[in-house]
Amino acid sequence: MLRFTLERLVGMIVTMVLVSMMVFLIMEIPPGDYADRYAFRKYSGTGIAITEADIEAIRHDFGLDKPMALRYVDWIGNIVLHGDFGQAFAFETDVTKVIGDKVWLTMAILFGTLLLTYLIAIPIGIYAAVRRASFADYGLTIFSYLGLALPNFLLALILLYFVNLWFGADIGGLFSTGMSDAPWSFAKAWDLIKHLWLPAFVLAWSAVAYQIQTIRATMSDELNKLSVTAARARGVPETKLLIKYPARLAINPVVSTIGFDVNRIFSELPIVAVVLGLTELGELLLNAYLDLDMYVAGAILLMLTFVIVLMNFISDLLLAWLDPRIKLGSN
Repeated sequence: MLRFTLERLVGMIVTMVLVSMMVFLIMEIPPGDYADRYAFRKYSGTGIAITEADIEAIRHDFGLDKPMALRYVDWIGNIVLHGDFGQAFAFETDVTKVIGDKVWLTMAILFGTLLLTYLIAIPIGIYAAVRRASFADYGLTIFSYLGLALPNFLLALILLYFVNLWFGADIGGLFSTGMSDAPWSFAKAWDLIKHLWLPAFVLAWSAVAYQIQTIRATMSDELNKLSVTAARARGVPETKLLIKYPARLAINPVVSTIGFDVNRIFSELPIVAVVLGLTELGELLLNAYLDLDMYVAGAILLMLTFVIVLMNFISDLLLAWLDPRIKLGSN
């Protein structure tokens, strides 16, 4: 297991190095840089003529006149050695201060969604497989198809409407009025949890529907294996039998797709955030990219991809723990 973990850890580090290069390249793709945008905003409409020499002077002040390779080395070196993600040009401060709480709020939404997805999908999928062809199984199948067909943002709008209609409550955003700017405390954390269920439920909707069908199918296959029949013949209690043999292997496809679920949540979060009025990184990423504020955009992209790579690493470890054949097969 130690060798397996080290192999996956090295793979994760190599992947992140390649990802950081791709992120920096993506930051460089748009024509021009922030020096052009800064000059336009500062001098547009003033009647002052801006020469190429003026642009180069601004570019030098921002450190954008260095070769791309050197800027990449400085950027990634400062991140790894000092935790410094660079300067947020448009905000005239450090990237860390600009991102601030948005990182942790985005992570709270992410892990809240993942937790809700697996707490619902795994037991329901197992139950549907055990009660195959029953009324409950057919009902869950219909729910799954509905979950796959109904867009998350539309579900968010429906929930907002009915909660407001029935309870007269405004559940948009992640905090109550007056709490968003308050210092962190137990009361603020509890207020976040009370508001977190809605975006987590909306984002988990399609994933739960998909994972229920996945677990139902794999669990049905595992139930028909000879090892399960032999365990029943030995008199193993049914609940213990289900957990120890088929259920443990049936959730392998779910565990293997944790990274995919994280990527899906990050992809769907920006539009859901607009509907629900959430504070997260999606809008900031879009604005930073449009403004050519490269270090803000790069920091957000790097953090999001790091989370995906990290969750894939954790997924590999969980798979090896659930099914020892995986780590034995890697040697």
